[in-house]
Amino acid sequence: MKMAAHQMTLDSVWFDKFRVEDAERQYQERLASQHAGLVVESSGPTSHIVSEIERARQTIQSSLRSDFLGVGLSVGVGVDTAGVSNQRIEAVEKENKLLREVTEDLRASVSMLIARVTALEKSAGTPQVNGTKEAAKAVEAAGDDDDDDDFNLDDSDDEDAEEVAKLKAERLAAYAAKKAKKPALIAKSNIILDVKPWDDETDMVELERQVREVSTDGLKWGTGKLMPVAYGIKKLQISCVVEDDKVGTDFLEEEITALEDYVQSVDVVAFNKI
Repeated sequence: MKMAAHQMTLDSVWFDKFRVEDAERQYQERLASQHAGLVVESSGPTSHIVSEIERARQTIQSSLRSDFLGVGLSVGVGVDTAGVSNQRIEAVEKENKLLREVTEDLRASVSMLIARVTALEKSAGTPQVNGTKEAAKAVEAAGDDDDDDDFNLDDSDDEDAEEVAKLKAERLAAYAAKKAKKPALIAKSNIILDVKPWDDETDMVELERQVREVSTDGLKWGTGKLMPVAYGIKKLQISCVVEDDKVGTDFLEEEITALEDYVQSVDVVAFNKI
């Protein structure tokens, strides 16, 4: 109904205007009669329009009341939001103030440390360097002067050099003596020989005994065993350990083949370094 009344006000031609005016008049008379304690009953087509107008008025009043309440609520929300924003701003300001205090404390501590280091460097005689190019050049020039002073050796420097040379010689002598006391590593080898007899009638026990009688410095015989060759003939396979600098395979072959009554030949089966 509200939209219909609004649409009627926008029309350029209003054919039912007299009916609306008549209904408005009757509505006003009815209100006046109610206030005076009278009840006026109306009939006809205008009674419906009167009721519609009354209903439209109530709708308009309700909408206006709700709009007013909505504006009040929005204003209240805006106030609350502003309060929250103010609280946040205050919290940020407090944090900034605390950070400033911490920064100032750190700056003071750094200044104290710098002053202390400067005092220590002065007491130690260390040249102050401020990080500039001029200071770096000054330090480099001072270093060059120190290098030049090194060439001017006095008697005390000569004495120090003699003491260092003497100490070095003593250490070399002690090392040489220690090395001389340490036993030298002796190179040894394990040799296995095949000693072949003349025939099957050769006394192999006697042959082995005479082979073991071959002795010299750096020779030590090991185990021996008889091994079949062919036609009942056996050979003596015997091992020995020799020092390489003192005993060689040529010496062993010559000494064993010298037993010509028992030995036909000697062969080297294996030669392994120990």
